[in-house]
This record gives sequence, structure tokens and C-alpha cells, in this order.
Amino acid sequence: MPLNILVIIAARGGSKGVKGKNVRPLLGRPLIAHTILQALRWGKAAKVIVSTDSKEIAQIAREYGAQVPFMRPAPLATDKSGKLPVIVHALKACEEIYKTKFDLVVDLDGTAPVRSIEDLDNCLTMFIKQRPQTIFSVVPCHKNPYFNMVELNSSGRVSLCKKTKIRLKRRQDAPIVYDANASIYFYDRNYLLKTKNPTVITRRCMIYVMKEESGFDIDREIDFKFLEFLSKEKVIKL
Repeated sequence: MPLNILVIIAARGGSKGVKGKNVRPLLGRPLIAHTILQALRWGKAAKVIVSTDSKEIAQIAREYGAQVPFMRPAPLATDKSGKLPVIVHALKACEEIYKTKFDLVVDLDGTAPVRSIEDLDNCLTMFIKQRPQTIFSVVPCHKNPYFNMVELNSSGRVSLCKKTKIRLKRRQDAPIVYDANASIYFYDRNYLLKTKNPTVITRRCMIYVMKEESGFDIDREIDFKFLEFLSKEKVIKL
């Protein structure tokens, strides 16, 4: 029996790093439109919805084919609001509005649009086969906390973030680490609703390793220009 899948794209109106970034043009389309169109092309979701507090974002979302069944409550739309409470709220609201029970919640971040249909299919296969509580996407990490990432303690002393029993001479010899790229999250519906404070990293979570070029989350003005450059050079495809 196929899974009843809900895709949620969370996009609030305010943004500290880049003003109005969700509706800023990227390659001729509003940034959020790229993720909406990816979700629709994937074609596996029963519903593709946008959770937002912004009328402008809601209008653009509808124009590109997403549904906006509710406006996000103000307490969940501040710059201090966590992402998971927004996802849980959207899930509960959608189940009530659409009168259905979803099996799988897919959170696609509109500010990290470098993903493919193949990525989504691979995550879905992992979920069906392993049934983890969560799956989240990562990319290989350039810096390594065992080798070239340092921190200061309270007295100002510098040390590596993580230590190994032997001194490492090359980064390649350090334990492999990944960078969570904030692009794809899969959540088991029951885990979200039956856990008091759900988190991404759990005792039954999995990672999906994406290509290195998928590690871009738009937080700065230069990120728009960089993604446009990579697209025009055919390094990425949006």
C-alpha cells in the first residue's frame, strides 16, 4: 500500500540575513518556487503545502502549484521559532483540514534548493526499507573537527573541537564527518505526533549523503549570485 505523503515547505515572511529571500528571484523564479516545482515534479506526495505567515509568499506558492491551507500563527513565525514545531503544527492542521492521516512528512527547505528527484526517490526508498524515525540530508564536510576545526575554552585556550587517541597528520586520516545541508528531511508521522519534543537526530535516524554541490543554504546576498553562477556553468541544475 503506497504511503500517504505530505510535503511541507516552511517559509516565513521575515528574514534577517537576506530581506524577502523566499520571494527573491533566482534564475528568473522566486526562490521558493524552485522547491515547490521540485516537489510537484517528484509526484509522490498527496499534498504539497507551504506554511507561511506572509500573504505575498502564500500568493506566489499558489501561483506555482502549492497549496496554502492555513496561515501560520504568529508565535510560530518569529526569528526565534524552531523549525520542528512549525512542521508539527502543519501536520496537525493538514490532517484536520484534509480529513486524512499522513504516513510520512517530507520537509523541503526552500532556501536549500539544490536537490534532485533522484535524491527524493533515494530517501523514500531508505524510509520504506528501514522505517527510521527521521532521515536528513548531509554533504561531505570540508572542515573536520578532529583535524582543522578549533575552539576557545573559557580561559581563551585553543584546542581541536574533537580529539583522537593518536595525532593525525592528514585530514584524510580523520574520522569521516558530514555537514547537514538543511535540504531534505523525512519524518515518520507517528514519531512527530507521539514524541513530546521531537528532534532531527534520534536513536533511529538515518542520513542521506548528497553530492558536494548540494551543500548550499541561502543566507547571504552572495549565495544568490553563487548559485546562479553554478547553474549557468551547468555545475548544478535547478
